[in-house]
Amino acid sequence: VIEEIEVAPPQANEVRIKIVSTALCHSDLYCLLKVVEKEFFPVVLGHEAAGIVESVGPGVTEFQPGDKVIPLYLPQCGECRFCKSPKTNQCDVIWTRMGSKEMALEKSRLTCNGLKLRQFMGISTFSEYTVAHQMAVAKIDPDAPLDKVCLLGCGVCTGYGAAVNTAKVEPGSTCAVFGLGAVGLAAVMGCEAAGAKRIIVVDINPDKFEKAREFGATDFVNPKDHNKPISQVLMEMTGGGVDYSLECVGDVECMRSALESCVKGWGVSVIVGLTDMQDVTTRPLQLTSGRTWTGCLFGGFKSKDAVPKMVKDYLEKKLKLDEFISHTMTMDEINDAIDLMKQGKWYIQPQLT
Repeated sequence: VIEEIEVAPPQANEVRIKIVSTALCHSDLYCLLKVVEKEFFPVVLGHEAAGIVESVGPGVTEFQPGDKVIPLYLPQCGECRFCKSPKTNQCDVIWTRMGSKEMALEKSRLTCNGLKLRQFMGISTFSEYTVAHQMAVAKIDPDAPLDKVCLLGCGVCTGYGAAVNTAKVEPGSTCAVFGLGAVGLAAVMGCEAAGAKRIIVVDINPDKFEKAREFGATDFVNPKDHNKPISQVLMEMTGGGVDYSLECVGDVECMRSALESCVKGWGVSVIVGLTDMQDVTTRPLQLTSGRTWTGCLFGGFKSKDAVPKMVKDYLEKKLKLDEFISHTMTMDEINDAIDLMKQGKWYIQPQLT
């Protein structure tokens, strides 16, 4: 529902942001439809946005009113053991401040009719204003178009980084990308940027294949066209399996298929899609034969460091963003946008009148 809410002034080390543009991510839909703990609600969803700093709290020196920013669901405190390690982009704050249900509610600056609302991933961008800790905000180039770079708040960085940072796709390699939402398309773009010679995309909706071609896909596979496991299809297509596979759906059967599509000896499969509802399994031989099974959050990017650089790459035309955008809608139309996502109809362009 659309409600008028109160967004409190920022407290110490916090920033209040006027959200200019926010994108929909399937993770919002996952939490809306699949989270069963009633304590999670009421919540303001949204975590992929760009905006302008409206005010800052005591102790904030990095930002000032008027700065263009992207809120970050994955913070970078710069002080914890994870932030100090080059081996990961995860920050202990996401598990302590944001991962704790009690702490997330306590730190929320959003209320509605006196009732405190949970801030989703610490940022809640489906609101005209939000408040975030300064460690969860990235200042970006003042020339950046906010209606485009908002996509760098989650989906594009997640898919692109999964290929270049986590899988570490090599020039001349063969890749498979499972799922052609925004994250999957970004993974295709990352594979191409890394120099992959062959990028096979897998999706049950063939209408998405032409869009995937724009991002670098070379081969298209629809599992519905085959009466054998998709991993076997890919094995036969590649003479033993792909070098890298990226699962961008959030489905445990798809995760297994992606792993088993990899070549034995050195194949790497990355879990990118979000789910926490089921266990994922495979036969041990799939791993003892030399495959690597791993996963990533936010594409392995250290958020405050990487997001401004990704914005710069877009401004220098090294990164596609405009091509991801199928619809531009108002906040009043958010339920229509969610319906489009539920139906997987984002690829159908709206009629111009």
